[in-house]
Amino acid sequence: MTGALAERRLYLCTPDRPDLGEFIAACVEGGVDVVQLREKHLDARPLLARARVAREICAGLGVPFILNDRPDLALEIGADGVHVGQDDAPPALARRILGPGAIVGLSTHSPEDLQGALGEPVDYLSAGPVVPTPTKPGRPGTGPGYLSMATASSPLPVFVTGGVTPDSVPPLAALGARHFVVVRWLTEAADPEGAARVLRAAVDRAVNGP
Repeated sequence: MTGALAERRLYLCTPDRPDLGEFIAACVEGGVDVVQLREKHLDARPLLARARVAREICAGLGVPFILNDRPDLALEIGADGVHVGQDDAPPALARRILGPGAIVGLSTHSPEDLQGALGEPVDYLSAGPVVPTPTKPGRPGTGPGYLSMATASSPLPVFVTGGVTPDSVPPLAALGARHFVVVRWLTEAADPEGAARVLRAAVDRAVNGP
């Protein structure tokens, strides 16, 4: 699935919310082309129910749906894939559960993480957060050097995390970023579709030129 992600640029990572389906649809209409549900506070059954809502919206709009942390639940709802962190289920286990056609992503935060990740059966990596972010409390920013290293050395798509906004996209692109994970710019937006359009335009300009 790596090739399927190579041209996808704007990756929404969202927690559950009362308007989850409508919110995801608005973001995709604005230019998001990958969606992850990252919900740390629901037990398995309620998480399954909310993930089904997200999966159905994404399937209808033709964008991949990724569930955070739980390859078993991703299999149950027919998600396109799973994203795991350094302390979650190993990527090899996620791959065995979901099969060769699924998307498996892995978070990295350091050169050591990157070295280990390149030997794993994954389709993409995330790198960051470049700057500290409230969505990852207690995790320091990796700084720009790690992003440059990851994008230069990884044969896989690398999605940068941490404070992605229209203003931060150009300097991140100058460091090699071509794929961007967005959280608060959209989850806190009064007009998610409009905010997504502004951010997607910034990404397209930075990656493709004016």
